[in-house]
Amino acid sequence: MKTFLDWSAYDTYGIGDAYSGIPATGGNYAKAVAVCMHSRDCQKSGKGVMCPSYRITGDRKHSTEARVAAFKAALNDAADGNAFTDPRLDEAMDLCVSCKACKKECPSAVDMTLIKTEYLAQRQQIAGVPLRARLFSGVPEWAGRWRRLLRLAIRLRNGCAPLAKFADAWLGVSARRPLPELASQAFRGEALEKTEGARGPVILFVDTFCRHFDPEIAEAAQTVLKRAGYAVRIAKPAPSDAEPGRALCCGRTYLTAGRVDKARHEAKRVIDAFRDDIAAKTPIVGLEPSCLLSLRDELYCLGFGVEAGELGKRLYLLEEFLAREHQNNGLRLNLEPLDLPKALVHGHCHQKAFGVMKAMRKVLGWIPGFSFEVVETSCCGMAGSFGLESEHYDASMQMAELSLLPALRASARDTPVIANGFSCRHQIAHGAKREARHIALLLRDAMATE
Repeated sequence: MKTFLDWSAYDTYGIGDAYSGIPATGGNYAKAVAVCMHSRDCQKSGKGVMCPSYRITGDRKHSTEARVAAFKAALNDAADGNAFTDPRLDEAMDLCVSCKACKKECPSAVDMTLIKTEYLAQRQQIAGVPLRARLFSGVPEWAGRWRRLLRLAIRLRNGCAPLAKFADAWLGVSARRPLPELASQAFRGEALEKTEGARGPVILFVDTFCRHFDPEIAEAAQTVLKRAGYAVRIAKPAPSDAEPGRALCCGRTYLTAGRVDKARHEAKRVIDAFRDDIAAKTPIVGLEPSCLLSLRDELYCLGFGVEAGELGKRLYLLEEFLAREHQNNGLRLNLEPLDLPKALVHGHCHQKAFGVMKAMRKVLGWIPGFSFEVVETSCCGMAGSFGLESEHYDASMQMAELSLLPALRASARDTPVIANGFSCRHQIAHGAKREARHIALLLRDAMATE
């Protein structure tokens, strides 16, 4: 079977008794599916993230284990090569939100996020890419090339109920939820770059969402890094890039939608842009968990091999970079107390899956007198475009109601809410009518004036 992703990492899997029925077809992809050891940790509802869909339904068919069983059955029955159009897979994968929790919390590290990406890519090769998937996954390009038109279209849709209902009926974009609106101006921090800094250079990777929807976050991060003593440079495409006028993109939206070739194109642009910086070991700091951590984790599956590993060593979320510099290089931010009550912190699924919440706690603890509580939550339910889809709106809100929204309602209205994920902030705004803020904004507000 020809696969869209690189599954060579599983080439030596399956030796010994540790596997439960590797499918006869599918090669290394089948081995990746078969790592499940049926521990059924995915069918628990205690602490952790896994598995959001099982947690809201209580139905085993929406667990990671059952998804593995569906893939095994489909691959074993795939004599005609149409395993990925098997209706059993459609049902099994319907509520998967690609949260990455199974890779972290499953004892066998089943990577259902990538298994789903391959499934979608295979399915689309047969049936084509749905229009809705093209629209949602293409936001990095739409925002970069036709920003004004996209902003106008979203504002018209959000402000006109008949248009929202039309989009619901035609595209399957839920009329019950507003779409995130682009900021009036995209991030333009390049002019504020600091070319000298006692602590050396750092590159700020401004993702699509911070660039076009929340530019204040990128500006705040730039300010924090600059005042901390770093020479800040904004990531830009390589001079040889075929699209030098379009900002870099991690390719996450394409990967989630199964559009692997588009994701690979974006990933190559990133690697080309940072090749010299990788050699110079310059830190690259990102702000959106799903974007930065996708670059660190999923470039391997796109076939970039050693280059992916070398880039991954240079990539940090803002809180990770600051915590690392504090521990290894004596960084001490000059922070002042904030006149704020105790805050609630919601971690993005990828922050939890990649162990970043420890750095989040550490950096927040630097603000004098600032107290906070990390809410024990599974996925917020927004999960990129999942919560925008008509057929998934109810499931999205049920995931939010597991713990996140009840915790917010139980808190006072003036309780600060901190959430680094773009989707998480959108879900919180919709479900609790509260504004959640990125840690970069909090640190900027706490920075002593120069």
